[in-house]
Amino acid sequence: MAERTAVTFTEIPLQTLTGLVNGWGTLPREGDGRGDAPHRPVSDIAPHLGLPPRVSAGLTPEALAHAADHLHPAFSAQDAEACARHLTRLLADGGVRPVVGIGDGGALRAVWSVDDADHALVAAAAITLRQYLAAHGFARIGVCTAGNCADVYLDQSPGGRRRFCSVTCQNRTRVAAFRSRKAAST
Repeated sequence: MAERTAVTFTEIPLQTLTGLVNGWGTLPREGDGRGDAPHRPVSDIAPHLGLPPRVSAGLTPEALAHAADHLHPAFSAQDAEACARHLTRLLADGGVRPVVGIGDGGALRAVWSVDDADHALVAAAAITLRQYLAAHGFARIGVCTAGNCADVYLDQSPGGRRRFCSVTCQNRTRVAAFRSRKAAST
C-alpha cells in the first residue's frame, strides 16, 4: 500500500482488535507454535477492521503482522504510563487527527483520519485501544499468563480479574498446577 491519500476511519471492534494481534502478531504466533504456519487469509479479517474498502483491499499479511507487532507492546507494558507512552507514539507517528463525520440520519459523529493509507490500520487499532483504556483502565488489558502463550486480552468481565486469553489457557494452567501439587504431595 503506497497510497498517500487521507483515510477516514472509526474504531475497530474489540474482538477484531485482539484477533488481529493474536492471529497476526509474531510473539503470539511463536508462543503457541504457530510461528511458521501460514496465516489465515487476509480476507478473513479485512472486512471486520472497519477501514474503507480501498484500504482493506490493499492489506497484506505483512501489513497485518506489522500492525499486530506494533500493538502488542501496549498490552505487555509494565504499567499504565508505559502503555500510554506507547499508544501516544503510535498515534503521533501515524498523524492521527480527529474529524467530525456524518452518521445515519445526518447526526454528527467522531471519526479519525490519517494522511497515509499505510498508517490507517495501526491508527484505527491504537484509537480502539485508547478508547477502551480511557473507559476501563490499564488493569483491563494484558498478555495471557499461561506458559507458552503470548496472546493478548481485553478484560470485559464484571470482576475485572481476567489473566488468561481464553478458557483453554486457564484450564491448562489449572490442570498443570493441580498435577504439580499432587506430585509434590506424594
